[in-house]
Amino acid sequence: MSLLINAYSTLASPPPPEFLRATPSLRDRSDPELVPHLQGFVGYVLSTVTEGMDARTFGVLRHLQRVQTHYSFEVEDRDFDALAAWGEAANVLCFLPDGSVRDAAGNVLVSRGEPAIEADATLPYPPDARERKQRSEAELKLLGAQPPAHLPPVLGEGEVRLRSAEEAMRRMLALCAVAVRAESLSSQPLSVDDIQAKLGPGVAALTPAERAFIDTDAPDEETWANHGWRYESAALLQWALGLSEALPPPTAICDAGAIARVAIEHADEASIASARLRPVAELLDALDAVYRRHWLVRQARLDERDPPIGLHPSVVYERHYALNWLLRFDEQDWDEVGTPT
Repeated sequence: MSLLINAYSTLASPPPPEFLRATPSLRDRSDPELVPHLQGFVGYVLSTVTEGMDARTFGVLRHLQRVQTHYSFEVEDRDFDALAAWGEAANVLCFLPDGSVRDAAGNVLVSRGEPAIEADATLPYPPDARERKQRSEAELKLLGAQPPAHLPPVLGEGEVRLRSAEEAMRRMLALCAVAVRAESLSSQPLSVDDIQAKLGPGVAALTPAERAFIDTDAPDEETWANHGWRYESAALLQWALGLSEALPPPTAICDAGAIARVAIEHADEASIASARLRPVAELLDALDAVYRRHWLVRQARLDERDPPIGLHPSVVYERHYALNWLLRFDEQDWDEVGTPT
């Protein structure tokens, strides 16, 4: 007997399912129909939730939002072990004709009641993502903080759809442009022309919200403060672009003057064209570290106590925001980036 399987991999280049007797149907992110299909699948999974979202179902949804390759094929009973091995290597979740979502080994993660959810079903994460989580947790434990074990890993290298170095450079310059403008409002406001003269490519790369801020003579206090903190996200991108050597612990604010000077020194098309990003593994290490620290900060706020290990809430937030943008979290534009923990 054969069984129809739809397998959803978060990897851009998963290993081929060589155990199959026939060539599978396959589509990737270049197919315009894949994203609408995944959105419909997300809606289906949400329709199975009857008593509130649990961590398992949320993990399935996050997996579907990251899918880059979709396979459809029929598998013979004798090939189920091979399917499980391939599915683990390809980081897949499977959808079966009975309406269930299963892990690569066939254990039920989501259903409409039948078949029953299985306690040993596991969410798939690439090995390097799991190892990165373990390293981050060990580092935090040595520092005296312990995020919960249920927090998932962040992306693996094979899942990353990284923004270009040129895009990151222009974004860094734009962030410095709004931060410089915000800082100047407390003493001697700089005009748009003043900022354009120093950070021209950054002004050209402003988002609509940033442009509205920079054009406003007297923005409200919250908007003013939010844009002032963009020095921190600019500092993160400068590190990601190799314009600073080290990323210090997120326990103190950056040197805004130094960040602005680096931006001005690189605010030309030649510098933008020659920009290079750090290796993806380093960026993911930074993301995993700040993700777990952000959870600690938010939990401390809920508990009405100071953040542990000297964490600075705004620095942590800006770093998480910038890294999620750089690593295309939910493919969101800058003004809409989320930082869920």
